[in-house]
Amino acid sequence: MKLEHEELTDRIIAAAIEVHKTLGPGFLESVYENALSIEFESCDVHYEKQWEIPIFYKNQEIGKHRLDMFVFNRFVVELKAIKEVTNEHFAIVRSYLKAAGQKHGLILNFSKPTLEIKRVIL
Repeated sequence: MKLEHEELTDRIIAAAIEVHKTLGPGFLESVYENALSIEFESCDVHYEKQWEIPIFYKNQEIGKHRLDMFVFNRFVVELKAIKEVTNEHFAIVRSYLKAAGQKHGLILNFSKPTLEIKRVIL
């Protein structure tokens, strides 16, 4: 069974794997974000870094939030450099997806010896 947007997701993951393979674990999330930006540009992957979205409560804007990356105008990509991805991280990304009006997200955890990739679908 083919996943929705599988080709685009594969391009995002391939770029993240290249970054992880080159840098390895141990750096801050911002380092991986900057490296992934370079990799996305070299692979012609359309993205926005630190994309600002408004947050609404009962149809009133109550603040703004910055997503780590917004890719191909449909994927919320959350970068992590943490010991474990937990249910709380999935809940947070689902909130980001809801706020951004999107369905698809990825959590990329760079702190493991092998890049940890988690899909999040709203």
